[in-house]
Parts: sequence; C-alpha cells; structure tokens
Amino acid sequence: MITRISILIPSRLATSSSETLVRHELPAPLMIDKAIASVRAQTISKEVEFEIVVGVDAGSNLPPHLASQPGIRFAESRGHWQAASLNAAAKTVDGDLIAILEDDDQWEPAFLEESTRALENADFVSSTQLEVTPDGEILRINDCPTPSGWVMKRTTWELVGPFDEFFKWHLDSEWLGRLAVKRVPRVHLVEATAPIDVKLMVQVRPWLARVLQFGGPSVRIHRHQSPWPLIKRMVHAGSGVQAIEGSESRQAESRAEYYALTRRFGHIPW
Repeated sequence: MITRISILIPSRLATSSSETLVRHELPAPLMIDKAIASVRAQTISKEVEFEIVVGVDAGSNLPPHLASQPGIRFAESRGHWQAASLNAAAKTVDGDLIAILEDDDQWEPAFLEESTRALENADFVSSTQLEVTPDGEILRINDCPTPSGWVMKRTTWELVGPFDEFFKWHLDSEWLGRLAVKRVPRVHLVEATAPIDVKLMVQVRPWLARVLQFGGPSVRIHRHQSPWPLIKRMVHAGSGVQAIEGSESRQAESRAEYYALTRRFGHIPW
C-alpha cells in the first residue's frame, strides 16, 4: 500500500516570465510556486502523504514563504546543474514512490492518481505533455518523456541509481537508457485520443513511436481518460532547450552528450 510519495523539484528559484505580468507591471512570482500548487491540487487519496524536496544550487537564497511551509524541504547540491540538484534531493527522501516535477512545469490534478494506478502493473511511469507559453497559450503536444512526468517505485530508483552528473543537458536520456537496460516494466501515459497503433503513431505522432522503439523492451503505451495530457510543460526563454539553441558552446556540449549516449546505448534512449 502506498502511504508516502516523495516529490523531487529541481529549481533555480527563477521568477515567471509572463508577458501579462510585465505588461501590467505586476510582481512576478517564482515559477516553482505554481508547480507546488499543482502538487497540492492532486486528487489522489487523502490518505497518501506528500513530501516535497526542492533541489537547489549550493548557496541559493531560500525564499522565506516556501522555507516556512510544512511538507517542503530544501536540499543543496554540490554543483549548478539539474542532475546535481536532483541527486541531492533524492538522497533525503523516504517515500514509497518517487516523482519528479521540474519547477517550470505543472501537473493536472489527476496526474498522480493515474500514475499510481499505472504502477499497479509497472515499476516506472512516464508521460506525454502539453506544451504551453508562460501566459497559458497552448503550443503543441510533446511526446518526449521528460522528467516532469516520471513517477516510480522507490526500488526502481535504487535499481537504476542516481543521475549521471557528467550530463548537463541530456541527463534524462542517459537515465532512461539505464532504466531500459535493467528491463524495468514501464508505462507511458497518453491522452484519451492518442494513437496506440504503432503504424498510426509513425504517421501522426513519430515521437510517441520513438518511446516504443527506443524506450527499451518493457515499455507500453497507456491511454488515460483525459482528452489532454496530464502535464503542462512551460516553454520559455530560460528553459534548457532554449538555452542550448541560443549558444554555440552549449550546442557543442549537447552534441557531445548525444554522441556519448549513442556510443553507449546504440541510440538516444526515450
């Protein structure tokens, strides 16, 4: 029986970049505030206890309004990259399940309920996301299994191990590669109208097909009842993807990491 879920939130404690706030000269809240609010709004049984562990860079100034909230702890990393923040947070947890939510993303209220139901027949859950702007404009559905959709049994984390801190940009792909090597039973959640026939996936949702092709031998696709994905992924200037695209040196680092992944696993893990 699940009694405690440990939620890891890596964060730079950055403020929102909403154009609406800027236009009306309103104070910008921290992006993590909305992430934490989405955790509090989960519909999962009230008998389940949450602990939220925020992984931050060493020397970060902790916001008083969060530091004083019950159920939230902070863990300082040794470095300044997401892998280090997540590893620092993971060292402190004691939940039956571990979930990850990046600080600029949000969960729909049913996400943990659907994920824990999927974990009755699997040991790891990933999810498709709905990409939005900081002002809530819908951009697209993204089938790449980013960490904000990950929920796993604690035994899965212990089996696969912490994130490899060599990887600055593609730490999630490296970790998924090790998950696949261990043949961990995995479910990838998609919205109710998503294609589940592989031939149709290849035609209209090729990234979803990649989950089956490069997600290892034990992954399967599962539709939930919602007509849209249960993760809102924010696309903004401070995101990792935008950071790579805006710098030639970071693009070179990204290519080097992809090369290392291909050499190790034979492909980019999904």
